[in-house]
Amino acid sequence: MSTNKSKVAMLIAPKTFEIQEYPIPEVSDDEILIKVEGCGVCGTDVHEYKSDPFGCLPIVLGHEGTGEIVKLGKNVTTDTIGKPIVVGDKLVTSIIPCGQCDACVNTPGKTELCENMGCYGLMPDDQVHLNGWFGEYLVIRKDSTFFNVSEFDVETRIMIEPIAVAVHAVERAKTTGLLNFGTPVLIQGCGPIGLAIALVLKTMGVQNVFAIDGNDSRLEFSKKLGVSKTFNFMKYEKTEDLITVIKKETNNKGVGFAFQTTGSGVAFSSVFKHIARGGGLCEVGFFVELGDTAVNPHQDICFKEITVVGSYAYTPQVYPVTLDCVRSALAIGLPINEFVTDWYPLDKINDAFQKNIAMEGIKIAVGSN
Repeated sequence: MSTNKSKVAMLIAPKTFEIQEYPIPEVSDDEILIKVEGCGVCGTDVHEYKSDPFGCLPIVLGHEGTGEIVKLGKNVTTDTIGKPIVVGDKLVTSIIPCGQCDACVNTPGKTELCENMGCYGLMPDDQVHLNGWFGEYLVIRKDSTFFNVSEFDVETRIMIEPIAVAVHAVERAKTTGLLNFGTPVLIQGCGPIGLAIALVLKTMGVQNVFAIDGNDSRLEFSKKLGVSKTFNFMKYEKTEDLITVIKKETNNKGVGFAFQTTGSGVAFSSVFKHIARGGGLCEVGFFVELGDTAVNPHQDICFKEITVVGSYAYTPQVYPVTLDCVRSALAIGLPINEFVTDWYPLDKINDAFQKNIAMEGIKIAVGSN
């Protein structure tokens, strides 16, 4: 590759990546040029890959990325929280609130509700082209949010964005007043987000965590993150059988709190059955429109007085908390770098997506590692 050009994986149509090459622009005084080291494949990437629900085509996807500063505009001396940065430092990016919509102006602590949210890897193509982490280089523009994470290895850095999703979900759950050290907690779905929630709960000292999934290897990995009991739903003939088993584990009450992370309408409908009266639920599995599903308002919510909260993405303010969470997790020996199970080079990105769609491995990464 010429040193003044960058390859990108451009999604030009649903299920169609094309490796394209573009000149690397000169960075302005307020911009940063990043040499990409790696980026995780997220479920949101897969949704965009399959059907373009965001209407962004053509697009360079990839928002769980990290890389090294190779050029730094003269006006950029610190990251978003004031930590100094220099050429050679490693960065991750967060969302970019617009600062002008109702949410940004009137609820500045909840910019995950920004109506015009920007995010590298979810920006339609433009004249810069280097807008997503599924490329060799990325241009970070003025007014972006980014963080110096040079202290961590590349696999850990790739997991910072998913862990931020998990930290935000747990913070939303805490607003119910129902989540504490002794709460029996259920995580429904052991994909990267569900597993990241297990990690966050472990750093908080939550002791009694159950997990449901259909993949034995993911369930086994969840035990390394503090999950005490696992249940493979594929091994139960009927949903009612699994409900009965979990009730027996909780003195015939059900769990005190549940995190639903699957993005499955059927799973969302069933999770209420596992929750005790007076318990709570955080729904963190639906980042795109996936249609309607059915619940019984009387049996599932009113009769039980269940408190339900939703969780969508995160705010830039969540990132400093997330970095502290990562440090705490590493300090107690949680294997964050084992989330990344598979690496693919950029020109094999279709294979990476197919691996993710097949739900093989845990976190699939694309990059130069």
